[in-house]
Amino acid sequence: MIFLLTFVFLISWRNIDNAFFVVPKGWPKPSYNFAKNPLSQKGFELGRQLFYDPVLSKDSTISCASCHLQYTGFAHTDHALSHGIEGRIGTRNAMPIMNLAWSKAFHWDGGVISLETQPINPITNPLEMDQPLVEVLRKLNQSKKYKGLFYNVFGDSVVTTKNVLKAMAQFTVCLETYNSKFDKVMRHEKDVFFTQQENNGFRLFRQNCITCHSDPLFTNNRFADNGLPLDKDYNDYGRVKITLNPKDSFNFKVPTLRNIEFTYPYMHDGRFKKLRDVLNFYTDGIVKRNTLAKELQNPIRLTDDEKKDVIAFLLTLTDKEFLFNPKFSVPKVITNP
Repeated sequence: MIFLLTFVFLISWRNIDNAFFVVPKGWPKPSYNFAKNPLSQKGFELGRQLFYDPVLSKDSTISCASCHLQYTGFAHTDHALSHGIEGRIGTRNAMPIMNLAWSKAFHWDGGVISLETQPINPITNPLEMDQPLVEVLRKLNQSKKYKGLFYNVFGDSVVTTKNVLKAMAQFTVCLETYNSKFDKVMRHEKDVFFTQQENNGFRLFRQNCITCHSDPLFTNNRFADNGLPLDKDYNDYGRVKITLNPKDSFNFKVPTLRNIEFTYPYMHDGRFKKLRDVLNFYTDGIVKRNTLAKELQNPIRLTDDEKKDVIAFLLTLTDKEFLFNPKFSVPKVITNP
């Protein structure tokens, strides 16, 4: 009976078109409201087409995938900061896209509180895709193929902003990662065990990091000041620009550590290229100030060998089934209106 209930829970998101959304056993309930945007295979595929199509940018040269590459955890590793059309450079590192169904706020500063509206920022941002939504709609409505795809999903061949955003959300909400070595060890899968070094790294991680990077998501989805020195080139004070509350100065979203091996560079401005650099910062570089997270008030002390062990554990969060799943890769045909 317990197995049956668990099985029903895991497949409860299956719809008539057999599109899956899995809530792994023991994970919290997703924040995303699926009732307002029911998943379908056709909706997922339409969102996938849009995600990889550069038509969403002003000069049709970059797509969402330009800054969110699948094999790097849907993050951007070529540059510290996101790049837009005509070589324009953004002000922050592109965050990885995964397990978004459990998030209530998006971007480093939490300036967007809906997965449906999240794409508006990069599409219209002058430093990224720089295209008004009205122009996006004009292009898509001139495409016979897109008009057909939208009709198949929404029963209306007229492309609207609402349906564009719904389709994109159907794709991005399904970018789930839950099959790393860590997950398999936690599920007690046959012949999958931590090495002694990984096990010691997990112990150290639980002692020093897990309050903010709590499993199974490896983020608490909150905002915090981690003591990072201000980058004076950008003067980015984080969430305070959204809330106008001085207590939110230097607060940035706590990123997930899943697939951290491939989502470099790290921090909101991409200043660290290696995990070793990140650990060195947390042991020796934190700036003490009034807004510093309470979890970091006391120094973190790790020897060089202990840092190696922590990194060994972090590598167990890599989910190659997610990073190379053809379901999430470039579709065979990119529609060009």
